[in-house]
Amino acid sequence: MELSEAVVKVLRESAAALTGHDRRLFMARAVRDLFDGVVNRAVRTLDWDERTVRLGRHELRTGIECLDGRTAAGRPRAEVRVPSLVDDLRAIVDGQSQIDPRFHSQRLYTRLTAAEVRRQLVVQKHYLETALPSAETIRVKLDEQGYHLRRVAKVLPKKRSRKPRPSSIR
Repeated sequence: MELSEAVVKVLRESAAALTGHDRRLFMARAVRDLFDGVVNRAVRTLDWDERTVRLGRHELRTGIECLDGRTAAGRPRAEVRVPSLVDDLRAIVDGQSQIDPRFHSQRLYTRLTAAEVRRQLVVQKHYLETALPSAETIRVKLDEQGYHLRRVAKVLPKKRSRKPRPSSIR
């Protein structure tokens, strides 16, 4: 079966829009349905990678998703590299935190900056400078724990005096 140029373009763009397991399954189904299961014809016509199509056919046949290199990609989280980091962050910041003064939310405000928390980890908890993540990472971790690194908002009392109205002035 010969595919029109428009169909070939749609198949290429659709495959390019998908990633990983979804992409391989799409390719395998296209080969099965449009090319009668002949991988080489699909590879020549659509300019797809043969190994990717074959892996997709295997996944489609068995129903088992194969792990690719993307699953282990990336840098390990700070909690993995420094297991006690979150507990030590809480220990430092809890003493300097205060709940929302208006009691409108459960937010905890703290006067410390992320750089100061990092410095306190070195001084109080005896971490090495090189072992700690950056101040930005510490800020993100504190935000995840519910701490907001802002000035403590002070509540001012409302004024009770009424403003004069233009009709009452004579």
